[in-house]
Amino acid sequence: MKRLNGMDAMLLYSETPNLHTHTLKVAIVNAADFPGEFGFDTFRRVFPRRLELLEPLRYQLVEIPWRLHHPMWLENCDVDLDYHLRRVRVPGPGGRRELDTVIGEIASTPLDRSRPLWEFHFAEGMAENRFAIIGKVHHALADGMASANLLSRMIDSPGSEQAERRPPPRPVAPSKSELLRAAGRDHVQHIAALPGLLQDTVRGLSQVRRRSKERGQHPDLAKNFNPPPTFLNHVISPTRTFATAALSLDDVKKTAKHIDVTFNDIVLAMAAGALRELLLRYDGRADRPILTSVPVSTDRSPDRITGNEISGLSVSLPVHIDDPLERVRLTSLSTARAKEDLDLMGPKLQGQLMEYLPPALAPALFRRQSRRAVQNRAMNIAVSNVPGPRKRANVAGAPVCEFYSVGILSAGSALNITVWSYVDQLDVSVLSDDRTFNDVHEVTDALIHAFGEIRSAAGLPGDPAVVDTAMAPANAAG
Repeated sequence: MKRLNGMDAMLLYSETPNLHTHTLKVAIVNAADFPGEFGFDTFRRVFPRRLELLEPLRYQLVEIPWRLHHPMWLENCDVDLDYHLRRVRVPGPGGRRELDTVIGEIASTPLDRSRPLWEFHFAEGMAENRFAIIGKVHHALADGMASANLLSRMIDSPGSEQAERRPPPRPVAPSKSELLRAAGRDHVQHIAALPGLLQDTVRGLSQVRRRSKERGQHPDLAKNFNPPPTFLNHVISPTRTFATAALSLDDVKKTAKHIDVTFNDIVLAMAAGALRELLLRYDGRADRPILTSVPVSTDRSPDRITGNEISGLSVSLPVHIDDPLERVRLTSLSTARAKEDLDLMGPKLQGQLMEYLPPALAPALFRRQSRRAVQNRAMNIAVSNVPGPRKRANVAGAPVCEFYSVGILSAGSALNITVWSYVDQLDVSVLSDDRTFNDVHEVTDALIHAFGEIRSAAGLPGDPAVVDTAMAPANAAG
């Protein structure tokens, strides 16, 4: 057994009836050239051979008596594949829009905590002999980097492990006294570590405050913990909406190189341009910069397939700026400042502090916040950029032509944008609720439009390239 770390536990405690904390991982398979018939039975047949390589999918949550400590994972548990592997049908005509709707419906229901915290839905009925494997995995199991590594084991990719392992012995559930003794030992370690952690916290805060004074206030950058109210910020509903789009990865890289900014700067500047368009449409104004939370991995080991080793950047998005290149410049400046602040504070400090989250009180506090929060005090939206598989993958010999991933919605923040790079494309996912947009594909449309604006302003010729391997885009209705 092993205990959930503080960040894992926070993601468990913060789950409420309207704020689900599972993530989505979507692999779209093109079976047009598959020899024979590809379908759910094919996936169901090959999956058990991969399960032995996917340790986190065999974890079972174990609560501690009287919530005296964070829960633990019971490892190597039996998995009922008849429950966890499911079939779903995509309605006609079976394109991107119909698939995105199905994914939103799957995202709208929580996972059953009495079982291992994941499901895979095999989507049939898609056009052009395509299929989708929709993974719903609790964020407490894995962050973005761990999920990417986990997916590389689930699919057949060049260099991935192929051999089946001998099934480990079945675990024996611990007794109440064993759980309490383990909790006591861990509490002693936490108490011993607390003075040093408090010193690190005070030192980090002092360094950030001092550096902030040296920089001075910038009129075009939002202040931390002071996001302006927007239509994106309200009490979140339980129903999720989902949208996807694919861009040429080479186009994005060349654009970043041409402007002399980072790849992540271009992704965030795209988000800034898209949000400016959407704010003008829904709020009738975009006159103040907004704040986005950008998760950052603090352990990028290719072998890590579980746990949350993350911190976050608070980045100002200049949605009030009309000039696309000035938006890129200000986004790059804000990102550089946020990275410097994180280094001064200590990248792992946030996760270390989460270890002291009180298990007996935290769930009730999060439930109260989820019902009442109309504004997230830390951010307006979340934007993630995760490097996905670099080589073409396949499922039972059928190639995976697109990969999508998205995280969670937080209280008072109804938009999550996640981009995954996969081989030669940048796959964009958008998660929202049903109270925010008339059509969530407005966001993907706006992101593509914003990227085109940046390229045009930079003097790059032509429209963004069409990704031939991806499904046709789904434009917003109307």
